[in-house]
Amino acid sequence: MIGVLALQGDVREHLAALEAVGAPARPVRRRHELDGLAGLIIPGGESTTIGRLLVLYDLLEPIRERAAAGRLAIYGTCAGLILLAREIEGSDQPRLGLLDVTVRRNAYGRQVDSFEALIEAPALGPEPLEAAFIRAPLITRAGEGVEVLAHHDGHPVLGRQ
Repeated sequence: MIGVLALQGDVREHLAALEAVGAPARPVRRRHELDGLAGLIIPGGESTTIGRLLVLYDLLEPIRERAAAGRLAIYGTCAGLILLAREIEGSDQPRLGLLDVTVRRNAYGRQVDSFEALIEAPALGPEPLEAAFIRAPLITRAGEGVEVLAHHDGHPVLGRQ
């Protein structure tokens, strides 16, 4: 069972994508909804808002604990990456801090500067991935334990730890 953090952001789109590939999934809004999950997706949205809601709904520590114990794989897109990052340039917002990267929020510009690009990610298959950069974060530092899976314009955009 895969959970999609459903506090704010692209929850519906992630649940639909999981359903399309036949993966059992459910939204996660409360602590008890983490029980029985093999993985959790933290979707794009507004990272400051999601971080505050993680604290308000008492989800920050339970997610950290499960991930640290190897009981929960986590995938983050956009705001999810920011919340997973160990460091966020110029911010002390609440975060999980589980991924040894530093990120810069909104690094590609404002909403009107959004774009799509094909990126090579050989570890995920031979075909390029279509990536959308909508007020996207930039990974400015990847720690030694982080495997960079894809780049755009020389900067890491996809990583695994």
